[in-house]
Amino acid sequence: MAGGKKGAGFGMDIEKKSDLQNKFTIVEGNYAEIGVSKIDDIIYFTFEGEKECSCAILLYEHGGDTLRIPVPDEYCIGALRSVGIRGLDWKNYDYNYEIDGEIMFDPHAHKVIGREKWADFSRKEKEYKICAGFDFAEFDWKNDRFPEIHRENMVMYKLNVRSFTMDGGTLVKKKGTFAGIMERIPYLKQLGVTSLELMPIYEFEELMYLDMGRQDGHGWSENAKEGLKLQEEMRRPKVNCWGYVAGEYYAPKASYAAAKDASVELKTLIRTLHENGMECILEMFFDEKMNQNIAVEILRYWVKEYHVDGFQLLGKALPLNAMGQDLILRRTKLIANGFDQRLFAGHTSYPHLFVYNEDFLFASRKLLSRSDGNVNELLNQLRRQNEVFGFINFITNHNGFTLADLFTYERKHNEMNGEDNRDGMDWNYSSNGGIEGPTRKKLITEYRKKQMRNAMTLVLLGQSVPMILAGDEFGNTQKGNNNCYCQDNKYGWINWRSLKTNHAHWEYVKNLIAFRKEHPIISSNEPMQLNDYQTKGYPDLSYHGEYAWVSSKNQQPHAVGILYCGEYAKKEDGEPDDYIFVGLNFYPGPQYLALPRLPRKNRWYLMVDTADRERPFKTQPLLMDQKNQIPLPPQSIVILVGK
Repeated sequence: MAGGKKGAGFGMDIEKKSDLQNKFTIVEGNYAEIGVSKIDDIIYFTFEGEKECSCAILLYEHGGDTLRIPVPDEYCIGALRSVGIRGLDWKNYDYNYEIDGEIMFDPHAHKVIGREKWADFSRKEKEYKICAGFDFAEFDWKNDRFPEIHRENMVMYKLNVRSFTMDGGTLVKKKGTFAGIMERIPYLKQLGVTSLELMPIYEFEELMYLDMGRQDGHGWSENAKEGLKLQEEMRRPKVNCWGYVAGEYYAPKASYAAAKDASVELKTLIRTLHENGMECILEMFFDEKMNQNIAVEILRYWVKEYHVDGFQLLGKALPLNAMGQDLILRRTKLIANGFDQRLFAGHTSYPHLFVYNEDFLFASRKLLSRSDGNVNELLNQLRRQNEVFGFINFITNHNGFTLADLFTYERKHNEMNGEDNRDGMDWNYSSNGGIEGPTRKKLITEYRKKQMRNAMTLVLLGQSVPMILAGDEFGNTQKGNNNCYCQDNKYGWINWRSLKTNHAHWEYVKNLIAFRKEHPIISSNEPMQLNDYQTKGYPDLSYHGEYAWVSSKNQQPHAVGILYCGEYAKKEDGEPDDYIFVGLNFYPGPQYLALPRLPRKNRWYLMVDTADRERPFKTQPLLMDQKNQIPLPPQSIVILVGK
């Protein structure tokens, strides 16, 4: 057992030891709460076990023996067995269950013993076992409240707890931990992030014992000098850095904690996020074997115990409708594909269901890389909105190129993963500007920077919720690896040195986030009607080509103008929003768009020009020449404000 504890065969049966009988009192358990619970001086153990099974509690005394405590057959309701132990000094013990002679880990354990060290290669797959620990630590939430940020105000930021702060270029002291993220909260707040989405943080086994290639003498990786060397490497497990596997769902990952108590450190992080007006959204992966009732209960547990604000739900056979209708989860953000819209229409005053919008990713990438894209398809995605679901727009995700790599590589470079570059997505819709990989050619590097600005602009101009992949705000690269699931190194970690070298891009993203927040018409929670249904004098949203109010003659236009009528939205001070005009040009040559006239004495001001190398975002808006047409530089986006 973990920590050198003795197995069940070396334990002592409490019923045969009178001194232990005097030490402990055995009572019938508490069937209301599955797992381990504590009421006064009794520790209750409740777990799945049929009445016909021989069940026992195995208590591992720290530095001592294993105590075996049988669970009487009559302590059973349905398939739940439950026993209480009065007088147990739980701080000196860990535990497992024994069912019909087999040692079983408690799937409801709140603490896992044996994985405190990340990727501990000294473990042996066949000999190593984990056990459960007791976690009754009290935590002061200090009147914590859920921020409940409405979707029109959300800016999401996705990260991996370990890779986010492991790089040596960061000033974070507690690298790769919950505490490390907490050190970065001021940075995230300055950027404008409202909602953190964390890749799996529940306890999972990060060491993967897999075949890493063929052993028939063919297909050896290029960096292996001889087959024997690669065979030795294949015996060494890979590291699963992401955690999209089944795990111990009630326990935060111990190796993600800088201190001894992972639960307290995670709660402190979430409380601090809430104090800063930010949310914490967890990704949860459930495989097809997961009991659907338990899946719902797991989400309830994280909301009640850790004050989690939402979940990205992944896996098969998920009880999505039950999760969406659950009363405890009614104000918890749930992100998944498969909710039945008919069940939720008009049933809640706080819309809490969301969908990852991959259609936006492909529509944007195709146009930016000139891979048979369709402008009309993108326009539909930019205004995609739903009264029931909130869509989440993103152009990069953990399973694919980073933003910088999207415009540096045309093909994936996953050789270091040890799978002959067969893993990862093949259809990336990326472009490299003419040279594969890094280059010093200024023309190409400037083109790549402009495309990064274009991509971020599309994400942050979409009516749906924008999501940024950690590091994209300053051009983090994975050197062309679009599947860094096993790269626990500089390739998989966020390179914070890039923040200094690409600070201009970071400033652009920060300013654009602020611009989005200042202009609520962009993120309107109401689906656009494309007509003047409130008689404001202008449609809420309209499109323009070479002539104002006239669609382009070209069925596949290279450029289009989007006009938002600010009269359809109110700013924080209650005043109507400004008129916003967005010009999109995906053609490698200049294009011209008609500029609609503004009402009264309003004038057009230039705010954004992604083709401007020096000042793509104008902190001081430039008064435009109020002509009928404006030029758009090649492959660029401009934003004008009418006021």
